Amino acid sequence: MAITVQDVIDYLERPVKRIDNTVDGLNAGQPLMEVSGIAVTFVASQHAIEEAVARGANLLITHEGEYFSHRGGQEQWPDDSVVAEKRRLIEQSGIAIYRFHDYWHAYKPDGITEGLKDALGWGTYERDELSYASVIEFPEAKSLQEIAHDAKERLDLPHVRVVGDPAKMCRLIGLSAGYRGGGANSIPLFGRYNLDLIVTGEGPEWETPEYVRDAIHQGAGRALLLLGHAESEEPGMKRLAKLLKCEFDGVPVSFVKQTPLFNIL
Repeated sequence: MAITVQDVIDYLERPVKRIDNTVDGLNAGQPLMEVSGIAVTFVASQHAIEEAVARGANLLITHEGEYFSHRGGQEQWPDDSVVAEKRRLIEQSGIAIYRFHDYWHAYKPDGITEGLKDALGWGTYERDELSYASVIEFPEAKSLQEIAHDAKERLDLPHVRVVGDPAKMCRLIGLSAGYRGGGANSIPLFGRYNLDLIVTGEGPEWETPEYVRDAIHQGAGRALLLLGHAESEEPGMKRLAKLLKCEFDGVPVSFVKQTPLFNIL
């Protein structure tokens, strides 16, 4: 039996109660189009769209949208040439693009955090599961430098950023993904669990990083490790691709990995 774009969307949204005012939705394509192949990626970049088309996929499932804004789309940049070229690619290819952000985060457990936790090999060390983070307790403390090096190897990252002494020993860790590294999430998390370290994607640099700087100056042993937004959320989308392969075994499903966005000069 043919699988339509709407069949895939229904499967993805079914485990979660309806979310109002969501950013998720079908941003391009028709819901009743038959799916010949599915590509999954972190962000619908020009490369990801071109790669999906080259692989024969006519449905791209992306965590972040294609037009450079958390809310809104191409209408925000009506005269921009980059936006116009991307729009032409999408229209000419006929690809359907479904953004799967809020619903994936609303899974229990959170699909993005679960993917990151598994990719780091920390699943067996989880002490507490929160809606926005996971609390990890190692059986034995590890240095910040060791944790950073291991994260780089496991996630295939060229670099990470840290605040704190690389020799600091860490046993209790808060793990969050994406843009959940801001002070509103991280500062209470440090206090509630007396964490040694928070590992996260990103957040405003004047919030949690400055809090950790002051904590260190006061003599409190705390540290912060920033993986990067995409780097922390890609494992969750890779996990999604595996789930889709199992559910729609008659449809080719592949994961499109993004190259690292930032370089250190």
